[in-house]
Amino acid sequence: MAFIFKNLSLSSSVFFYAIPLLLSYLFMVSHSHYLTNPTPFSSINATTSNVSAGGQWLLLHNSIGVSAMHMQLLKNDKVILFDRTDMGPSNFSFPSGTGCRQYIDTHHRNRTITDCTAHSLQYDVISGNVRPLYVSSDTWCSSGAVDPNGTLIQTGGYGSGIRKIRTFAPCDDGKCEWTELPVNLTDGRWYASTQILPDGRVIVVGGRRAFSYEFYPKTDDVSSKRYYLSFLEETTDPYEENNLYPFLHLLPDGNLFIFANNRSILLDYKQNRVVKELPVIPDGIKRTYPSTGSSVLLPLKMNGSLDGSDKPEAEVLICGGSPPGAFNMSNLNRVFVSASNSCGRIKLTDPDPKWVMEEMPMPRVMSDMLLLPTGDVIILNGASNGTAGWEDAANPVFNPVLYKTYEPDPNLRFVVLNPSSTARMYHSSALLLPDGRILVGGSNPHEVYNFTAKPFPTDLSLEAYQPPYLGPIFAALRPSILTIEARDSIVSYGQMFSVTFMLSVYRPDPGISVVLITPSFTTHSFAMNQRMVVLDVARLENLSAFAYKIAAYGPPKTTVAPPGYYMLFLVHAGTPSHAVWVKVQ
Repeated sequence: MAFIFKNLSLSSSVFFYAIPLLLSYLFMVSHSHYLTNPTPFSSINATTSNVSAGGQWLLLHNSIGVSAMHMQLLKNDKVILFDRTDMGPSNFSFPSGTGCRQYIDTHHRNRTITDCTAHSLQYDVISGNVRPLYVSSDTWCSSGAVDPNGTLIQTGGYGSGIRKIRTFAPCDDGKCEWTELPVNLTDGRWYASTQILPDGRVIVVGGRRAFSYEFYPKTDDVSSKRYYLSFLEETTDPYEENNLYPFLHLLPDGNLFIFANNRSILLDYKQNRVVKELPVIPDGIKRTYPSTGSSVLLPLKMNGSLDGSDKPEAEVLICGGSPPGAFNMSNLNRVFVSASNSCGRIKLTDPDPKWVMEEMPMPRVMSDMLLLPTGDVIILNGASNGTAGWEDAANPVFNPVLYKTYEPDPNLRFVVLNPSSTARMYHSSALLLPDGRILVGGSNPHEVYNFTAKPFPTDLSLEAYQPPYLGPIFAALRPSILTIEARDSIVSYGQMFSVTFMLSVYRPDPGISVVLITPSFTTHSFAMNQRMVVLDVARLENLSAFAYKIAAYGPPKTTVAPPGYYMLFLVHAGTPSHAVWVKVQ
């Protein structure tokens, strides 16, 4: 959640800095084109070493022992990563005599397998340490969301796990583990999607041959039901499907946007009623699994209406995918057709929403799209040919692309960034960290771990991408949060709270923004529950030469920002602070 505060008069003492700070300021001004006019694709050198222009990749671990098919950041700065559990041993063994499980290998003559390796890990963002976690049922191609108390609600999977509900509650003593609940999902949920709702429930939508949705927790007869949704059946292509892992976005009016294949609807899930069917996205490209594109709900910017009567604009951006028949061609014929370079953007709060098409600098399938604190979108990972699936893609795309959400000229919205040296193909994932970096891991386009496969062996590494805003030339523009003046760091709906922070060089235009971003559950190129809200700002005070206090209002209602934990960033002149965790309620 952010707000641009322009009309601020500061005391003259702010500008009488020491010589080093003046030099720093002059250096910033001389490089200010990086803030407002990043280099477009036509002129950028993709291999440049200029960190501020194109970002920087950092290797965190050569191997964490598990391929990161799924990722979830929790409020204690720990990331839960996990793979499937039915593909044989990982490269991370539990201590002798612990963590063993037996399962029936349905892929190879129903053998009984004893496996004493971890298929889930906890990664500590601060220390870099990893800790093995035991998960009993199969989490292959599952989904998740974080509830208002900060607990990961993890749903579905394959085989023994297809109806399972698991939870992981964060802890600080290093002893928390997965809990598998005795209550099950009503339908099998393999390749389903989840979304946290305004009342704190989780809705689980779709899955293979599951043309329905349901809710968690399972507290009564209503929540234990499944609700048939014909849209999911109608969007199923013969053999290819192309409607798995549907894109879900909760809109400020409380309706749920659901996109599958190349179609989308607005669902009133309370009444089990389709409110509106939206236009088919042009160009015929398939966008959901296995023709996997990606989708984000663009930032929700508050507009001064604290009672929520004047709802913020809601826009969805969907990029990439593959043409009809691409999965058949790759899976059956080993012919990898070109993915799509198109994006569609639609303003759902318009009376008559229409898709506006744009073009990325290169075709992409299986890419992740993440919201940055600046409001821009980063697109990374994936391939330029083929589809999702085991060994069904070719030609990895190493360069991330920055999508400049607020750039009025569509020809200048895409910026190609510095490349990784690691192919992130099928079953890779990425998420935003509180320090503004992007955590990237996974890539296993094989049925089992295969470290000799060519050209894309299983990858167990973990790396971080530092976007251009973390470049050293922006250090003086980066706010540093000191305190949140809100009881127990709770941000209440519609209520004012304050943040004190330090800043070396203040630029009144564009000023300071206050941003809330949810931690997403990322798998299969979709960051579920991803959300950014830009808060209304009441005032900005200059406390001393480098100290400031900004007062902002909490989000107006639960449909704008569902209850739970958010990362709060301050953004100044395109440069975000390190986030602090707050609870919205």
